[in-house]
Amino acid sequence: MNLSRRGFRVLQAADGLSALNLVEQEAPDLVVLDLMLPDMDGYEVCRRIRDHSSVPIIMLTAKAEQAEKIRGLEIGADDYVTKPFSAEELLARVDAVLRRVDSARGERAGSTFDQGDLHIEFDQHRVTVRGREIDLTPGEYRLLEQLAANAGRVMVQDALLRRVWGPAYSGETALLQTAIRRLRRKIEDDPASPRYVLTKRGVGYWLPKP
Repeated sequence: MNLSRRGFRVLQAADGLSALNLVEQEAPDLVVLDLMLPDMDGYEVCRRIRDHSSVPIIMLTAKAEQAEKIRGLEIGADDYVTKPFSAEELLARVDAVLRRVDSARGERAGSTFDQGDLHIEFDQHRVTVRGREIDLTPGEYRLLEQLAANAGRVMVQDALLRRVWGPAYSGETALLQTAIRRLRRKIEDDPASPRYVLTKRGVGYWLPKP
């Protein structure tokens, strides 16, 4: 109701299977996904969506433990809201995620980044490694885009958290580490010995200059 009043067209699904069908048929701009569903939990729905779509996903959960937040991001969620929450908080999170996606699509339009076998086309929101397209979530793409935009400079952890997820995530270093691990698994030949996303221990992360 609150999203509709804001001008959004809202599609509803009562269970996980219906949600998966809706995502495939309607290609929404964003998914708000409850963790508690009658047929499968939100983690499984998120995992299956990520098999074929990079649509932004906000997870709703009653669990505020750090481990649960990390698990959600680990399987591909872009943000989370912990119950109980106000309509205003959810609307603010929806607006923020959509703004970040739009910003990532618009920034550095027409430019590209090449580092070894890694190629980024910013205007197309497209990443390839040795010519193979890499399917990144919006959060993973924004993280890589920030590192590429600042190639050769170490990005401190809090700066990355604020730029990629917003000011509310300052200090959430475990979440950043989880996202870095996911990104490395997708673009590195050997995630344990990365050539692209490098660590400056105790400080942050960086991408070598082309």
